[in-house]
Amino acid sequence: MAFYNQRQFKTAVLLILAAAVLLCGMPANSIAQAANPFAFTFSGPVHGTVTAAGVREFLGIPYAAAPVGNLRWRPPVLHLPWFQTLDATHFANHCPQTASPFGIASTTEDCLFLNVFTPEANGGGRGELRPVMVWIHGGALVDGESNDYDPTAFAKDGVIVVTINYRLGILGFLAHPALAAEKTDPDHDGDFAAGSAGDYGLMDQQLALRWVRDNIVFFGGDPLNVTIFGESAGGLSVFSQLASPSSASLFQKAIIESGAYQLTTQTLATAEAAGTAFATAAGCSSQIAACLRALPVSTLLANQNPAGYTPNIDGEFLPLSLGTALATGQFHHVPIIQGSNHDEWRLFTALDFDLTIGPIANNEAAYEAALASLVGPAAPFVATEYPLASFPSADLAFATAGTDVVFACPAYGADLSMSQFVPLSTYEFNDENAPQDFLPPVTFPYGAAHASELQYLFNLPITVPRPPLNAQQLQLSSSMQQYWTNFAKSGTPNGSGLPIWQQFNALEGNSQSLIPPSPMQETTFATNHKCAFWAALLAAQ
Repeated sequence: MAFYNQRQFKTAVLLILAAAVLLCGMPANSIAQAANPFAFTFSGPVHGTVTAAGVREFLGIPYAAAPVGNLRWRPPVLHLPWFQTLDATHFANHCPQTASPFGIASTTEDCLFLNVFTPEANGGGRGELRPVMVWIHGGALVDGESNDYDPTAFAKDGVIVVTINYRLGILGFLAHPALAAEKTDPDHDGDFAAGSAGDYGLMDQQLALRWVRDNIVFFGGDPLNVTIFGESAGGLSVFSQLASPSSASLFQKAIIESGAYQLTTQTLATAEAAGTAFATAAGCSSQIAACLRALPVSTLLANQNPAGYTPNIDGEFLPLSLGTALATGQFHHVPIIQGSNHDEWRLFTALDFDLTIGPIANNEAAYEAALASLVGPAAPFVATEYPLASFPSADLAFATAGTDVVFACPAYGADLSMSQFVPLSTYEFNDENAPQDFLPPVTFPYGAAHASELQYLFNLPITVPRPPLNAQQLQLSSSMQQYWTNFAKSGTPNGSGLPIWQQFNALEGNSQSLIPPSPMQETTFATNHKCAFWAALLAAQ
């Protein structure tokens, strides 16, 4: 069962809440907060567990049918109801991917599951519903899984958190003309009519948001106070949901972490050309749709692009390039937090150079060759703006330019666009001594690299040895967690005992510097990252 207008949803919720109170003799949100963690959903009952920290976990709940067989490369379909209580005490499968520092290998397509984390104690007055945060993991839309992100701190602060899996890589983002002929609405509900979009992973995310809207009240959550948040590809996904017309009213706030790296969205034609090349490489030259659906997952993974995937303008799920949608105000007008990390590109410099072919040689020719891989023919101009002699190594010079052109200045451009239409709070994560969670040591310090802020928000699995956060970093971590949960509760990150976070002002170019031990405002972000230079250079190309 699902509801697709607010009045119908509210009516059903009121009836259910009334029945719960009559049958159970307690507030409806107590159903999920009782000593034995149990909750109803429209698909069926679920039974969870309680952690040592007192957080109630409902893990591995299916929100969509397994996207296998004829459902591969089609919009997601609602999961069929179950009648016996579902054991939701363990994480379920995550989506197919190869092993990497950012995800665990999997070949299981039955992976569209989500997890719900709720506080142990009741929220307060009778019938009080809690704010909800829905986390979209990163990983270049090719890696990652929901179960890496333990949101205990958020739940302890009174927020319900939902983490989700969604289709990744070629299984989540293949566009092909053979699929274009299959325009279909498998659920017959009018939500996703584009069988050819190639944005299936984003459609999965959106169906998960619909599940939250329809079911989170049973866990004590407020379906009309939902914040979506994500990092890297998860941040790009948040941008995509902001720009997708069909996500209207599914969330009321958004947080974007390091997600502005690809705001010029590829066209469907470009995506289909890549899909055609993929099909040929995979050996499918006739009866292409059927051939592709018959291929084993291992073959698909072996032929997909290991660098990752991006959404495309399919005309239905995404009608506009993300940058155009932001600049023209054609996105959902909700309060937003957006930010990036001071040294984003150091992670990728380590991956692409130090940990593969070795450090970039400290000479002009090698440095310009590396820059050409990043900016093409503009490399000499960039080398002049970022002179090798000004940096300890060619790696750090290259990483600084990469941070600015790929992450920092696109984020700043998005800030200037969005601030015309919505309340916007911006940040830069600036802990130069942040531990590195994913990669081994290299010849240069990682600094505040890409994804390094995650350990300040979540409990993450330890994949490489690293020191624990020190006292000042723990203080920053606590402030960041409170900023995020305050925003989910009220639409502003500010709250008692926290340094004031001023709303973004385009004339000042201000942002909150997330630096230990205590965040503070900065106004030099655009200057520090040479955004005027990059704007002029890109305009001239």
